[in-house]
Amino acid sequence: MTDDAKLEKAPAGGPASEYEREPVPEHALLGFKSFIGMYAGEHCAGTELMIGPLFVAAGVSAFDVVVGLLVGNALAVLSWMVLTAPIATTARLTLYYQLEKICGRHLVTLYNLANGVMFCFLAGAMITVSATAVGVWVPIQMPGLNDVYPNSAGWVVTVLVVGTLIAVVAAYGYESVAKFANIASPWMVLVFLAFGIVALREFLDETHTTIRSAEDLWALASTAIWKGGDAFPGQTKFTFWHVAFFAWFCNMAMHIGMSDLSVFRFARKSWYGIATASGMYIGHFMAWLSASMLYALQLYKVQLTPDEIARLAQAGLLEKFRSHELVLTAEQIRQLIEANVLSGPPAVLPGPLAANACGLAGVLCVIIAGWTTANPTIYRAGLAFQAIVPKSSRFVVTLLTGALATVAGMFPAIAMKLLGFVALYGLVLMPMGAVIFVDFWLMKKFGLQSDYAERSGTAFNWAAGLAWLVTLAICWGLVQFAGIQIYFVSLPGWFIAAAIYIGASGYYQKRVRPGAA
Repeated sequence: MTDDAKLEKAPAGGPASEYEREPVPEHALLGFKSFIGMYAGEHCAGTELMIGPLFVAAGVSAFDVVVGLLVGNALAVLSWMVLTAPIATTARLTLYYQLEKICGRHLVTLYNLANGVMFCFLAGAMITVSATAVGVWVPIQMPGLNDVYPNSAGWVVTVLVVGTLIAVVAAYGYESVAKFANIASPWMVLVFLAFGIVALREFLDETHTTIRSAEDLWALASTAIWKGGDAFPGQTKFTFWHVAFFAWFCNMAMHIGMSDLSVFRFARKSWYGIATASGMYIGHFMAWLSASMLYALQLYKVQLTPDEIARLAQAGLLEKFRSHELVLTAEQIRQLIEANVLSGPPAVLPGPLAANACGLAGVLCVIIAGWTTANPTIYRAGLAFQAIVPKSSRFVVTLLTGALATVAGMFPAIAMKLLGFVALYGLVLMPMGAVIFVDFWLMKKFGLQSDYAERSGTAFNWAAGLAWLVTLAICWGLVQFAGIQIYFVSLPGWFIAAAIYIGASGYYQKRVRPGAA
């Protein structure tokens, strides 16, 4: 078996994860190149087509998005290298087995439930992405940027058909789709690059700009593509700090949350964590910027219907629109909404955006990107649910999971608010990452017992449970009452979880069950 073939089986939730309840042996360890390929492919997928445009809707400037992504992605890579990979290459256990030893089976069951539900919503967003590509060929009313509920029967039927196909494939043929995704990944990377090149060419033509130096390119980026200013109505304003923290924490579940223990347990050396840079700077830099440029181009070249043009003329804005003085910024969108020209900000629809840039290849990229992201996500959610009811049929559980994801995909709010959802996903799983870190490195320094559930025979380690649930409650309070946005609250949350786990473990081990310690 090649390194790449073995790595396909490595991640938690894969079709045939090896060494689930034992350390990975020496002969099964993988080389550095395997991790480069895996991360580059995994992070150039369907989510990129939503996240990039949503940055534009959030009012980012060129400095905010370019420098913010450079810094945030570097912090993400460091998190894998410093937090995740050293534990993974020392213990060489899956996330779930490591948690079971620390937390006990009953608490891990709750974790699986939370993980499975979040996976379902993420898969639903990817079904939404693929459904927008169908809308290029089938005349259906597609959702707007601020829509919460399905807005047409055609949209519901489209999502139902797409979601059903994805769920059935997930139940029947995970391995074949995984292999297809590996083959398609290099092609999708090139298509994302083409999105950016085509959008840049269009901007040069539309603005009559000639690029002779880096300064010329930066001026175009700052004045025509990422102009800054207010966020669109209904969206959260993003600054440099929002972009940097989002890039750092959008994969928080994987690095700080320790999910990728299941991947890096196969790495020969802990420094292999630097391989994640391939995914961060291909997917979370190049692909996000390229996708955002497509949406920015749509705003620059907005096409109105005859009725909208008539309403624009009545509002006295037609000449500004024709002279491009009314390029769609947050302020102009508000004017058009007040004049009843628009009902809301232009929607982020990956299908039409990609079709306008690259035609059929772009549409196929959207379908494949959404499909190959949703498929393993549904599969992994199904495995998380199956762990709660071990005797259930994997096939049936995966189908039911796909049905839940499909229903979620009918509600466009998940995809249109993907920035906030991804931050929430990382926040929910983050405290358990802090528990693992503290348990592995610090417990003995405080005179406490690590792997407490395994050593004491308890099925629910209350210290870990309190660290998880109380941290989430505190973070919710910080968001609701202290005005800290969800994009930032996970950083103090990690330290809160670590402190609670140490304090609660000291009380629980030494006072409640002193004999077990």
